Amino acid sequence: MTKALQQKLSESKAARWTALVIVSVTMMFAYFFTDVMSPLEPLLTAALGSEDGMGLGWTSSEYGWFSGAYGLMNVYLLLLFFGGIILDKFGIRFTGLMSTFLMFAGALIKWYAVSNTFDGTVWVPFGGDVNAQVALAGLGFAIYGVGAEIAGITVSKVIVKWFTGHELALAMGLQVALARIGTAVALGAALPIARAFGGVSASVGLGAACLCIGMISFLVYNVMDKKLDASADAAEAEEEEGFKFSDLPILFTNKGFWCITLLCLMFYAGVFPFLKFATKLMVFKYGVDPELAGLIPAMLPFGTIFLTPFFGSVYDKYGKGATLMIIGSVLLTMVHITFALPVSNIVLAIAVMIVLGVAFGLVPSAMWPSVPKIIPMKLLGTAYAVIFYIQNIGLSMVPMWIGSVNEKNTNADGIIDYTESMTIFAAFGVISIIIAVMLRMEDKKKNYGLEQPNIK
Repeated sequence: MTKALQQKLSESKAARWTALVIVSVTMMFAYFFTDVMSPLEPLLTAALGSEDGMGLGWTSSEYGWFSGAYGLMNVYLLLLFFGGIILDKFGIRFTGLMSTFLMFAGALIKWYAVSNTFDGTVWVPFGGDVNAQVALAGLGFAIYGVGAEIAGITVSKVIVKWFTGHELALAMGLQVALARIGTAVALGAALPIARAFGGVSASVGLGAACLCIGMISFLVYNVMDKKLDASADAAEAEEEEGFKFSDLPILFTNKGFWCITLLCLMFYAGVFPFLKFATKLMVFKYGVDPELAGLIPAMLPFGTIFLTPFFGSVYDKYGKGATLMIIGSVLLTMVHITFALPVSNIVLAIAVMIVLGVAFGLVPSAMWPSVPKIIPMKLLGTAYAVIFYIQNIGLSMVPMWIGSVNEKNTNADGIIDYTESMTIFAAFGVISIIIAVMLRMEDKKKNYGLEQPNIK
Protein backbone atom coordinates (compact mmCIF):
# COMPACT_ATOMS: atom_id res chain seq x y z
CA MET A 1 0.00 0.00 0.00
CA THR A 2 1.37 3.39 -0.96
CA LYS A 3 2.25 6.01 1.60
CA ALA A 4 -0.55 8.21 0.26
CA LEU A 5 -3.11 5.55 1.16
CA GLN A 6 -1.68 4.85 4.61
CA GLN A 7 -3.44 7.95 5.89
CA LYS A 8 -7.18 7.90 5.85
CA LEU A 9 -8.41 10.18 3.08
CA SER A 10 -10.79 12.00 5.42
CA GLU A 11 -7.78 13.23 7.41
CA SER A 12 -7.08 15.52 4.47
CA LYS A 13 -8.91 18.80 5.08
CA ALA A 14 -9.07 19.53 1.35
CA ALA A 15 -10.54 16.10 0.58
CA ARG A 16 -13.24 16.13 3.23
CA TRP A 17 -14.37 19.68 2.44
CA THR A 18 -14.45 18.88 -1.28
CA ALA A 19 -16.64 15.87 -0.56
CA LEU A 20 -18.93 18.08 1.51
CA VAL A 21 -19.33 20.67 -1.26
CA ILE A 22 -20.20 18.01 -3.84
CA VAL A 23 -22.98 16.36 -1.83
CA SER A 24 -24.21 19.75 -0.60
CA VAL A 25 -24.81 20.86 -4.18
CA THR A 26 -27.07 17.85 -4.68
CA MET A 27 -29.09 18.73 -1.57
CA MET A 28 -29.22 22.42 -2.46
CA PHE A 29 -30.99 21.57 -5.71
CA ALA A 30 -33.25 19.16 -3.83
CA TYR A 31 -34.33 21.87 -1.38
CA PHE A 32 -34.97 24.24 -4.28
CA PHE A 33 -37.34 21.73 -5.83
CA THR A 34 -39.05 20.91 -2.54
CA ASP A 35 -40.18 24.52 -2.06
CA VAL A 36 -40.45 25.71 -5.64
CA MET A 37 -44.27 25.41 -5.53
CA SER A 38 -44.72 27.18 -2.17
CA PRO A 39 -44.69 30.77 -3.49
CA LEU A 40 -46.75 29.64 -6.50
CA GLU A 41 -49.87 29.03 -4.37
CA PRO A 42 -51.50 32.28 -5.64
CA LEU A 43 -51.24 30.95 -9.22
CA LEU A 44 -52.20 27.39 -8.32
CA THR A 45 -55.37 28.49 -6.49
CA ALA A 46 -56.32 31.28 -8.92
CA ALA A 47 -59.33 30.56 -11.14
CA LEU A 48 -58.51 28.36 -14.13
CA GLY A 49 -57.21 30.52 -16.96
CA SER A 50 -57.02 33.70 -14.86
CA GLU A 51 -53.77 35.54 -14.05
CA ASP A 52 -53.00 35.91 -17.79
CA GLY A 53 -53.85 32.27 -18.39
CA MET A 54 -51.57 30.98 -15.60
CA GLY A 55 -54.19 30.13 -12.94
CA LEU A 56 -54.68 26.38 -12.42
CA GLY A 57 -57.88 26.48 -10.37
CA TRP A 58 -56.79 24.33 -7.41
CA THR A 59 -58.65 24.68 -4.13
CA SER A 60 -56.86 25.37 -0.83
CA SER A 61 -57.55 21.80 0.25
CA GLU A 62 -56.09 20.43 -3.00
CA TYR A 63 -53.00 22.56 -2.53
CA GLY A 64 -52.72 21.32 1.06
CA TRP A 65 -53.05 17.69 -0.10
CA PHE A 66 -50.44 18.24 -2.83
CA SER A 67 -48.01 19.74 -0.30
CA GLY A 68 -48.53 16.82 2.05
CA ALA A 69 -48.15 14.25 -0.76
CA TYR A 70 -44.39 14.73 -0.40
CA GLY A 71 -44.33 12.33 2.55
CA LEU A 72 -47.18 9.92 1.74
CA MET A 73 -45.06 7.08 0.32
CA ASN A 74 -42.40 7.56 2.95
CA VAL A 75 -44.93 7.35 5.76
CA TYR A 76 -47.49 4.79 4.61
CA LEU A 77 -45.32 2.50 2.49
CA LEU A 78 -42.38 2.72 4.94
CA LEU A 79 -40.08 3.47 2.01
CA LEU A 80 -37.89 5.86 3.98
CA PHE A 81 -37.39 3.29 6.74
CA PHE A 82 -36.39 0.67 4.19
CA GLY A 83 -34.15 3.29 2.57
CA GLY A 84 -32.22 3.56 5.84
CA ILE A 85 -31.76 -0.20 5.97
CA ILE A 86 -30.59 -0.18 2.33
CA LEU A 87 -28.12 2.56 3.23
CA ASP A 88 -26.64 0.58 6.14
CA LYS A 89 -26.70 -2.69 4.18
CA PHE A 90 -25.54 -1.63 0.70
CA GLY A 91 -23.63 1.55 1.44
CA ILE A 92 -23.55 5.18 0.49
CA ARG A 93 -22.73 4.93 -3.22
CA PHE A 94 -25.62 2.65 -4.21
CA THR A 95 -28.16 4.43 -2.02
CA GLY A 96 -27.08 7.88 -3.19
CA LEU A 97 -27.49 7.07 -6.86
CA MET A 98 -30.85 5.38 -6.24
CA SER A 99 -32.19 8.37 -4.32
CA THR A 100 -31.02 11.02 -6.78
CA PHE A 101 -32.60 9.06 -9.65
CA LEU A 102 -35.92 8.90 -7.78
CA MET A 103 -35.79 12.66 -7.19
CA PHE A 104 -35.25 13.37 -10.87
CA ALA A 105 -37.94 10.91 -12.00
CA GLY A 106 -40.51 12.36 -9.58
CA ALA A 107 -39.65 15.89 -10.69
CA LEU A 108 -40.29 15.00 -14.33
CA ILE A 109 -43.73 13.59 -13.46
CA LYS A 110 -44.60 16.72 -11.50
CA TRP A 111 -43.40 18.97 -14.33
CA TYR A 112 -45.50 17.00 -16.85
CA ALA A 113 -48.56 17.36 -14.63
CA VAL A 114 -48.42 21.15 -14.27
CA SER A 115 -47.51 21.57 -17.95
CA ASN A 116 -50.75 19.99 -19.18
CA THR A 117 -54.48 20.11 -18.51
CA PHE A 118 -56.49 17.06 -17.45
CA ASP A 119 -60.22 16.39 -17.31
CA GLY A 120 -62.08 14.93 -14.38
CA THR A 121 -61.18 14.08 -10.81
CA VAL A 122 -59.25 11.27 -9.15
CA TRP A 123 -59.73 9.80 -5.67
CA VAL A 124 -56.57 10.11 -3.58
CA PRO A 125 -55.73 8.95 -0.02
CA PHE A 126 -56.51 11.61 2.62
CA GLY A 127 -57.74 13.98 -0.09
CA GLY A 128 -60.87 12.41 -1.54
CA ASP A 129 -61.73 13.45 -5.10
CA VAL A 130 -59.22 15.97 -6.45
CA ASN A 131 -58.43 17.46 -9.82
CA ALA A 132 -56.60 14.89 -11.99
CA GLN A 133 -53.77 17.39 -12.44
CA VAL A 134 -53.40 17.70 -8.67
CA ALA A 135 -53.34 13.89 -8.31
CA LEU A 136 -50.60 13.43 -10.93
CA ALA A 137 -48.53 16.32 -9.55
CA GLY A 138 -48.92 14.81 -6.07
CA LEU A 139 -47.75 11.42 -7.37
CA GLY A 140 -44.63 12.99 -8.80
CA PHE A 141 -44.03 14.93 -5.59
CA ALA A 142 -44.45 11.74 -3.53
CA ILE A 143 -41.88 9.85 -5.66
CA TYR A 144 -39.58 12.84 -5.44
CA GLY A 145 -40.12 12.89 -1.67
CA VAL A 146 -38.93 9.30 -1.34
CA GLY A 147 -35.73 10.15 -3.20
CA ALA A 148 -35.18 13.44 -1.37
CA GLU A 149 -35.54 11.96 2.11
CA ILE A 150 -33.31 8.98 1.37
CA ALA A 151 -30.78 11.37 -0.18
CA GLY A 152 -30.95 13.42 3.02
CA ILE A 153 -30.08 10.50 5.30
CA THR A 154 -27.38 9.40 2.85
CA VAL A 155 -25.73 12.82 2.90
CA SER A 156 -25.95 12.87 6.71
CA LYS A 157 -24.06 9.58 6.85
CA VAL A 158 -21.56 10.92 4.27
CA ILE A 159 -20.77 13.85 6.57
CA VAL A 160 -20.42 11.65 9.65
CA LYS A 161 -18.13 9.34 7.67
CA TRP A 162 -15.80 12.17 6.64
CA PHE A 163 -15.99 14.53 9.64
CA THR A 164 -16.19 12.43 12.81
CA GLY A 165 -13.52 13.76 15.17
CA HIS A 166 -13.26 16.93 13.10
CA GLU A 167 -15.65 19.83 12.40
CA LEU A 168 -18.79 17.62 12.36
CA ALA A 169 -21.42 20.16 13.44
CA LEU A 170 -19.88 22.90 11.28
CA ALA A 171 -19.91 20.57 8.27
CA MET A 172 -23.54 19.64 8.87
CA GLY A 173 -24.35 23.30 9.40
CA LEU A 174 -22.72 24.31 6.14
CA GLN A 175 -24.56 21.54 4.28
CA VAL A 176 -27.83 22.80 5.74
CA ALA A 177 -26.82 26.40 4.86
CA LEU A 178 -26.22 25.52 1.22
CA ALA A 179 -29.51 23.63 1.17
CA ARG A 180 -31.27 26.70 2.55
CA ILE A 181 -29.90 28.70 -0.36
CA GLY A 182 -31.98 26.41 -2.54
CA THR A 183 -35.04 27.06 -0.37
CA ALA A 184 -34.43 30.81 -0.33
CA VAL A 185 -34.05 31.01 -4.11
CA ALA A 186 -37.22 28.97 -4.55
CA LEU A 187 -39.24 31.18 -2.21
CA GLY A 188 -37.91 34.41 -3.66
CA ALA A 189 -37.64 33.62 -7.37
CA ALA A 190 -40.20 30.93 -8.25
CA LEU A 191 -43.15 33.29 -8.65
CA PRO A 192 -41.29 35.93 -10.72
CA ILE A 193 -39.88 33.16 -12.94
CA ALA A 194 -43.35 31.67 -13.41
CA ARG A 195 -44.85 35.05 -14.33
CA ALA A 196 -41.99 35.90 -16.67
CA PHE A 197 -41.92 32.58 -18.53
CA GLY A 198 -45.57 31.65 -18.87
CA GLY A 199 -46.64 29.82 -15.76
CA VAL A 200 -46.01 27.30 -13.02
CA SER A 201 -44.36 24.78 -15.36
CA ALA A 202 -41.39 27.12 -15.96
CA SER A 203 -40.31 27.13 -12.31
CA VAL A 204 -40.94 23.39 -11.91
CA GLY A 205 -39.01 22.63 -15.10
CA LEU A 206 -36.05 24.65 -13.84
CA GLY A 207 -36.10 22.64 -10.62
CA ALA A 208 -36.12 19.35 -12.55
CA ALA A 209 -33.10 20.46 -14.58
CA CYS A 210 -31.24 21.32 -11.36
CA LEU A 211 -31.97 17.83 -9.99
CA CYS A 212 -30.38 16.30 -13.07
CA ILE A 213 -27.22 18.27 -12.28
CA GLY A 214 -27.47 17.09 -8.66
CA MET A 215 -27.59 13.48 -9.80
CA ILE A 216 -24.42 14.00 -11.82
CA SER A 217 -22.77 15.65 -8.79
CA PHE A 218 -23.38 12.55 -6.72
CA LEU A 219 -21.72 10.44 -9.39
CA VAL A 220 -18.62 12.58 -8.90
CA TYR A 221 -18.83 12.08 -5.13
CA ASN A 222 -18.93 8.30 -5.61
CA VAL A 223 -15.40 8.43 -7.00
CA MET A 224 -14.18 10.11 -3.80
CA ASP A 225 -16.11 7.71 -1.59
CA LYS A 226 -14.48 4.74 -3.31
CA LYS A 227 -11.04 6.27 -2.69
CA LEU A 228 -11.91 6.80 0.98
CA ASP A 229 -12.84 3.14 1.35
CA ALA A 230 -9.53 2.20 -0.28
CA SER A 231 -7.53 4.14 2.31
CA ALA A 232 -5.82 2.65 5.34
CA ASP A 233 -8.91 2.38 7.55
CA ALA A 234 -11.15 0.80 4.89
CA ALA A 235 -11.48 -2.47 6.78
CA GLU A 236 -12.68 -0.61 9.87
CA ALA A 237 -15.11 1.43 7.79
CA GLU A 238 -16.61 -1.67 6.19
CA GLU A 239 -17.02 -3.28 9.62
CA GLU A 240 -18.85 -0.19 10.87
CA GLU A 241 -21.22 -0.26 7.89
CA GLY A 242 -22.26 -3.87 8.59
CA PHE A 243 -25.98 -4.05 9.39
CA LYS A 244 -27.83 -6.78 11.28
CA PHE A 245 -31.52 -6.82 12.11
CA SER A 246 -30.57 -8.12 15.54
CA ASP A 247 -28.99 -4.70 16.24
CA LEU A 248 -32.30 -2.83 15.90
CA PRO A 249 -33.21 -3.10 19.63
CA ILE A 250 -30.14 -0.92 20.32
CA LEU A 251 -31.89 1.79 18.35
CA PHE A 252 -35.50 1.36 19.39
CA THR A 253 -34.83 1.13 23.14
CA ASN A 254 -32.72 4.29 23.28
CA LYS A 255 -34.64 7.10 25.05
CA GLY A 256 -32.24 9.79 23.85
CA PHE A 257 -32.81 8.73 20.26
CA TRP A 258 -36.58 8.96 20.67
CA CYS A 259 -36.27 12.41 22.22
CA ILE A 260 -34.35 13.64 19.17
CA THR A 261 -36.84 11.91 16.86
CA LEU A 262 -39.89 13.53 18.46
CA LEU A 263 -38.16 16.90 18.70
CA CYS A 264 -37.46 16.70 14.98
CA LEU A 265 -41.13 15.89 14.32
CA MET A 266 -42.50 18.79 16.36
CA PHE A 267 -39.91 21.40 15.45
CA TYR A 268 -39.97 20.79 11.71
CA ALA A 269 -43.79 20.59 11.78
CA GLY A 270 -43.66 24.17 13.00
CA VAL A 271 -41.34 25.33 10.21
CA PHE A 272 -41.61 23.59 6.84
CA PRO A 273 -45.43 23.35 6.68
CA PHE A 274 -45.56 26.98 7.83
CA LEU A 275 -43.42 27.98 4.83
CA LYS A 276 -45.95 26.32 2.51
CA PHE A 277 -48.53 28.88 3.58
CA ALA A 278 -46.34 31.84 4.59
CA THR A 279 -46.47 33.64 1.23
CA LYS A 280 -50.26 33.82 1.28
CA LEU A 281 -50.16 34.77 4.99
CA MET A 282 -48.07 37.81 4.09
CA VAL A 283 -50.58 38.80 1.40
CA PHE A 284 -53.82 38.38 3.37
CA LYS A 285 -52.80 39.27 6.93
CA TYR A 286 -50.04 41.81 6.35
CA GLY A 287 -51.10 43.31 3.00
CA VAL A 288 -47.84 42.60 1.17
CA ASP A 289 -47.84 42.84 -2.63
CA PRO A 290 -48.14 39.28 -4.04
CA GLU A 291 -45.08 39.93 -6.22
CA LEU A 292 -42.96 40.59 -3.11
CA ALA A 293 -44.67 38.37 -0.54
CA GLY A 294 -42.36 35.40 -1.17
CA LEU A 295 -39.32 37.48 -0.24
CA ILE A 296 -40.34 37.69 3.44
CA PRO A 297 -40.48 33.90 4.03
CA ALA A 298 -37.25 33.73 2.03
CA MET A 299 -35.59 35.62 4.88
CA LEU A 300 -35.88 32.44 6.95
CA PRO A 301 -33.53 30.27 4.87
CA PHE A 302 -31.26 33.22 4.14
CA GLY A 303 -30.81 33.72 7.88
CA THR A 304 -29.97 30.06 8.43
CA ILE A 305 -27.35 30.21 5.69
CA PHE A 306 -25.17 32.15 8.12
CA LEU A 307 -26.55 31.08 11.49
CA THR A 308 -26.56 27.29 11.12
CA PRO A 309 -22.80 27.05 10.41
CA PHE A 310 -22.16 29.59 13.18
CA PHE A 311 -24.11 27.63 15.79
CA GLY A 312 -22.57 24.42 14.46
CA SER A 313 -19.12 25.86 15.03
CA VAL A 314 -20.15 26.83 18.56
CA TYR A 315 -21.27 23.25 19.19
CA ASP A 316 -18.00 21.86 17.77
CA LYS A 317 -15.85 24.06 19.99
CA TYR A 318 -17.89 24.56 23.15
CA GLY A 319 -20.63 21.89 23.20
CA LYS A 320 -24.05 22.79 24.72
CA GLY A 321 -25.97 20.96 21.99
CA ALA A 322 -29.04 20.15 24.12
CA THR A 323 -29.14 23.72 25.43
CA LEU A 324 -29.11 25.10 21.88
CA MET A 325 -32.10 22.90 21.04
CA ILE A 326 -34.05 24.23 24.04
CA ILE A 327 -33.39 27.86 23.10
CA GLY A 328 -34.39 27.27 19.47
CA SER A 329 -37.65 25.63 20.53
CA VAL A 330 -38.52 28.57 22.79
CA LEU A 331 -37.93 31.01 19.92
CA LEU A 332 -40.12 28.92 17.57
CA THR A 333 -42.98 29.09 20.05
CA MET A 334 -42.66 32.85 20.50
CA VAL A 335 -42.71 33.37 16.72
CA HIS A 336 -45.95 31.50 16.10
CA ILE A 337 -47.67 33.06 19.11
CA THR A 338 -46.83 36.44 17.58
CA PHE A 339 -48.20 35.42 14.16
CA ALA A 340 -51.42 34.27 15.88
CA LEU A 341 -51.99 37.68 17.49
CA PRO A 342 -54.46 40.07 15.79
CA VAL A 343 -51.67 42.44 14.74
CA SER A 344 -51.00 43.29 11.09
CA ASN A 345 -47.77 45.27 11.31
CA ILE A 346 -45.48 44.31 8.42
CA VAL A 347 -42.36 45.46 10.31
CA LEU A 348 -43.27 43.10 13.14
CA ALA A 349 -43.82 40.28 10.64
CA ILE A 350 -40.34 40.80 9.19
CA ALA A 351 -38.76 40.94 12.67
CA VAL A 352 -40.53 37.75 13.73
CA MET A 353 -39.40 35.98 10.55
CA ILE A 354 -35.81 36.92 11.45
CA VAL A 355 -36.28 35.38 14.90
CA LEU A 356 -37.66 32.24 13.28
CA GLY A 357 -34.48 32.15 11.19
CA VAL A 358 -32.43 32.18 14.41
CA ALA A 359 -34.51 29.31 15.81
CA PHE A 360 -34.12 27.39 12.58
CA GLY A 361 -30.37 27.89 12.80
CA LEU A 362 -30.13 26.75 16.42
CA VAL A 363 -32.01 23.45 16.47
CA PRO A 364 -30.77 21.69 13.29
CA SER A 365 -27.15 22.77 13.94
CA ALA A 366 -27.26 20.90 17.26
CA MET A 367 -29.77 18.13 16.57
CA TRP A 368 -28.24 16.35 13.56
CA PRO A 369 -24.64 16.17 14.90
CA SER A 370 -26.01 14.81 18.19
CA VAL A 371 -27.33 11.61 16.60
CA PRO A 372 -23.86 10.00 16.10
CA LYS A 373 -23.17 10.60 19.80
CA ILE A 374 -26.14 8.41 20.68
CA ILE A 375 -26.23 5.79 17.88
CA PRO A 376 -23.30 3.65 16.55
CA MET A 377 -22.14 4.14 12.94
CA LYS A 378 -23.42 0.74 11.76
CA LEU A 379 -26.99 1.82 12.62
CA LEU A 380 -26.65 5.46 11.69
CA GLY A 381 -28.43 5.20 8.33
CA THR A 382 -31.36 3.40 9.91
CA ALA A 383 -31.41 5.91 12.78
CA TYR A 384 -31.56 8.89 10.44
CA ALA A 385 -34.18 7.04 8.38
CA VAL A 386 -36.43 6.55 11.41
CA ILE A 387 -36.02 10.22 12.36
CA PHE A 388 -36.81 11.35 8.83
CA TYR A 389 -39.69 8.85 8.66
CA ILE A 390 -41.33 10.27 11.79
CA GLN A 391 -40.59 13.78 10.51
CA ASN A 392 -42.40 12.91 7.28
CA ILE A 393 -45.56 12.18 9.23
CA GLY A 394 -45.56 15.85 10.13
CA LEU A 395 -44.51 17.00 6.66
CA SER A 396 -47.33 14.94 5.18
CA MET A 397 -50.20 15.45 7.61
CA VAL A 398 -49.68 19.01 8.84
CA PRO A 399 -50.02 20.76 5.44
CA MET A 400 -53.25 18.85 4.80
CA TRP A 401 -54.51 19.82 8.26
CA ILE A 402 -53.56 23.49 7.84
CA GLY A 403 -55.00 23.59 4.31
CA SER A 404 -58.36 22.38 5.64
CA VAL A 405 -58.23 24.81 8.58
CA ASN A 406 -57.48 27.74 6.25
CA GLU A 407 -60.31 26.77 3.91
CA LYS A 408 -62.71 26.60 6.87
CA ASN A 409 -61.55 30.07 7.97
CA THR A 410 -61.92 31.69 4.54
CA ASN A 411 -64.72 34.26 4.32
CA ALA A 412 -67.00 35.05 1.39
CA ASP A 413 -64.46 37.53 -0.01
CA GLY A 414 -61.72 34.90 -0.08
CA ILE A 415 -59.85 36.40 2.90
CA ILE A 416 -58.30 33.85 5.29
CA ASP A 417 -58.19 34.24 9.07
CA TYR A 418 -54.89 32.63 10.10
CA THR A 419 -55.41 32.74 13.89
CA GLU A 420 -56.33 29.07 14.27
CA SER A 421 -53.57 27.74 12.01
CA MET A 422 -50.90 29.86 13.71
CA THR A 423 -52.12 28.63 17.10
CA ILE A 424 -51.59 25.06 15.91
CA PHE A 425 -48.02 25.92 14.88
CA ALA A 426 -47.45 27.54 18.31
CA ALA A 427 -48.57 24.31 19.99
CA PHE A 428 -45.88 22.43 18.06
CA GLY A 429 -43.37 24.85 19.55
CA VAL A 430 -44.53 24.25 23.12
CA ILE A 431 -44.22 20.49 22.69
CA SER A 432 -40.73 21.01 21.22
CA ILE A 433 -39.64 22.82 24.38
CA ILE A 434 -40.84 19.96 26.59
CA ILE A 435 -39.04 17.33 24.49
CA ALA A 436 -35.80 19.35 24.32
CA VAL A 437 -35.78 19.65 28.13
CA MET A 438 -36.35 15.88 28.40
CA LEU A 439 -33.40 15.30 26.06
CA ARG A 440 -31.18 17.51 28.23
CA MET A 441 -32.18 15.48 31.28
CA GLU A 442 -31.53 12.17 29.48
CA ASP A 443 -28.11 13.39 28.37
CA LYS A 444 -27.24 14.30 31.95
CA LYS A 445 -28.32 10.82 33.08
CA LYS A 446 -26.66 8.76 30.29
CA ASN A 447 -23.69 11.05 29.55
CA TYR A 448 -24.10 10.99 25.76
CA GLY A 449 -21.88 14.06 25.49
CA LEU A 450 -24.45 16.36 23.91
CA GLU A 451 -23.15 19.22 26.04
CA GLN A 452 -19.53 18.37 25.14
CA PRO A 453 -17.52 19.70 22.13
CA ASN A 454 -17.31 17.64 18.94
CA ILE A 455 -13.71 18.39 18.03
CA LYS A 456 -11.37 15.94 19.74
